[in-house]
Amino acid sequence: MITQSGKEKSRLSPDDLMICDLHGIAVDQSLTPSVETPLHTCMFNLDADISAVLHTHSASATVLSRAAGPELMISDYEMQKAFTGIESHDESVNVVIFDNDQDMQALAKRIEQAWADDQFTVPGFLIRGHGLYAWGRKLSDAQRHVEGFEFLFQCAWQELLVKT
Repeated sequence: MITQSGKEKSRLSPDDLMICDLHGIAVDQSLTPSVETPLHTCMFNLDADISAVLHTHSASATVLSRAAGPELMISDYEMQKAFTGIESHDESVNVVIFDNDQDMQALAKRIEQAWADDQFTVPGFLIRGHGLYAWGRKLSDAQRHVEGFEFLFQCAWQELLVKT
């Protein structure tokens, strides 16, 4: 399921969602999927274990994506263990950041290449000046990952403010 194009994201109802195939083609041709559908389907096609992809536009994710380089390193936070595969705060996590692009197919290809290059250490990435994409085996996993990222982004943002 994907959000229909033009629907208010803060007030979604089941009627605002639609079904697309793994190529982003709407099952009901009278509905139009979000323009960002290629980024979601890209993730589903990269790993059969991914069954949920969520996207947020928080201020902290957006600001950090603009302030950081090609990735954002986070370490020494207990909340890192919210991510599947991370077992200790001692591990550093690197969140890959992609430059924004209105060509979603081109952006999806860059994500596919980063996946092939094994650049992902956590189940999520940032798009510079745009927001977070996070995924999981189940919707509850994706939600946990979003919550973990958003908490860590708030902490990283606060650290930047303290240092300036």
